[in-house]
Amino acid sequence: MVSAAEGGRVRIDVGPLAERLAPGASIAVDGVCLTVVSMAAVQVDLDAVPETLSRTTLGDLRPGALVNLETPVPAGAPLDGHIVQGHVDGVARVANIQRGPQGHLLELTAPRELTDQMVAKGSVALAGVSLTLVDVADGRFSVALIPATVQRTTLGRLRNFDRANVELDVIGKYVRRHLLALAGETGLTVEKLRKAGFA
Repeated sequence: MVSAAEGGRVRIDVGPLAERLAPGASIAVDGVCLTVVSMAAVQVDLDAVPETLSRTTLGDLRPGALVNLETPVPAGAPLDGHIVQGHVDGVARVANIQRGPQGHLLELTAPRELTDQMVAKGSVALAGVSLTLVDVADGRFSVALIPATVQRTTLGRLRNFDRANVELDVIGKYVRRHLLALAGETGLTVEKLRKAGFA
């Protein structure tokens, strides 16, 4: 258990992933990129600073909790899905779950600063799991979970009011930042877009 005010060390049983880890390696825990400090057999120790704990759900973890784990993609390996960095942008809360034999539909609430950067059918990472957005509205969004995702991740265990880490699409974040800077005080024009190579 760790303190959000003081930070602390988290110990996790990573099972067979231990073969791919060593001190200094990175691993995403519920979507949060952490560094392996030390390890013994299949247990790894990871440090979490107060900033990480205050901005993510890691401060909510209790002994025995299940978490999603992901190791980095080696350089040169094929990318399958969207780019997930382990840099959490905020936290969403489950508002409704529609469960079905073909999967679940999760509806979540999140600060508008997050949903303003989402687009329907775009990408988002929830608790470290790469997903496609079904719908987006002011302060709300939804994602569909296929049966394999329900079975192989912690997302199938979520209940109403549970919190989950959110990472926005990194490409979308950079494009948005560039466009906002380009717009300036006078706003976007076709001429500005043309000069920037967008039109």
